[in-house]
Amino acid sequence: MILARERHGREIQMRDCQDYKRPSVQVLRSHFPMVWYHPSARGLFFAGWHIRMDARKKNRLVKEGLEAFNSARFYDAHEHWEEVWLETPNPDKKFLQGLIQVAAAFHHYSRANRKGCRNLLRAGLDKLDSFPEEHWGLAIEPLRESVRWWLAELEMGQNPAQGKIPKIQ
Repeated sequence: MILARERHGREIQMRDCQDYKRPSVQVLRSHFPMVWYHPSARGLFFAGWHIRMDARKKNRLVKEGLEAFNSARFYDAHEHWEEVWLETPNPDKKFLQGLIQVAAAFHHYSRANRKGCRNLLRAGLDKLDSFPEEHWGLAIEPLRESVRWWLAELEMGQNPAQGKIPKIQ
């Protein structure tokens, strides 16, 4: 699979990158110094060529993020969703940011960072509150209710049980 063509005609292919599945900007830059990323452009540029994510890859990454979140692999969920977030316009960008912040909050909790957990839960809930009870086919209201419960427990100085970490249906 050819990703792009460098300025001097050399083709950049997936096999040219160490990470065959999903090369990061850092990996690509280490191999190809002409690679750069600009957030407002929603994608990677290779010596002037813009690479966009197709709908199948977005759907796959969202699904993998959900599976990771529901398996308590919150950092992985955050990584999958963040890749989609970079390519998504508003209002769905705001929705993804809310999910990312909730996942990051539970990652912080798993590392005993209660303050970081509380702050990210609050920020994620603020974003998710502007969406209907169901969005993208996901039941958002049960997630919001669980986040509110977690916030109340954390603000009272309680230590919420790890078994009560929500799942996204």
